[in-house]
Amino acid sequence: MSVVIRPAESGDIDDILRLVKALAAYEREADAVKADTAMLRAALFGPDATAEALIAEAGGRAVGFAVWFHNFSTWTGKRGLYLEDLFVEPEARGQGIGKALLIRLAQIALERDCGRFEWAVLDWNAPSIAFYRALGAKPMDEWTVMRVEDDALKALAAR
Repeated sequence: MSVVIRPAESGDIDDILRLVKALAAYEREADAVKADTAMLRAALFGPDATAEALIAEAGGRAVGFAVWFHNFSTWTGKRGLYLEDLFVEPEARGQGIGKALLIRLAQIALERDCGRFEWAVLDWNAPSIAFYRALGAKPMDEWTVMRVEDDALKALAAR
């Protein structure tokens, strides 16, 4: 079955949310998704869009996606491409879809003169870590991701 990797369009929003929820379930956080179609539509396709997405189609059906945004490195003096989410439905794995999504993102990073292409992966996700390493990615073991959200974010802002 042929696979098509293409930029997401506004009409893909239901599929994007479906895939986001499937990713959350895979990551053992099924109840953590707060986004809805209106929020995703604004973030991905609105006048102040803050992220972009790719859709992977097999047999005319969305079976995978990637969502990314640009960050900035003061060290390189260039923007980077940060992959927020990448997911391929379990039944569609093993066909090179994840690899095709990452290749297209690497191409976009080079087309846009990005200095880096980065993402995070859960420590327990050994299959994905091995897959990423096989493509030339290296872990940034000396870094710890820090996050402030929800009530802690409000408390910090109120200080």
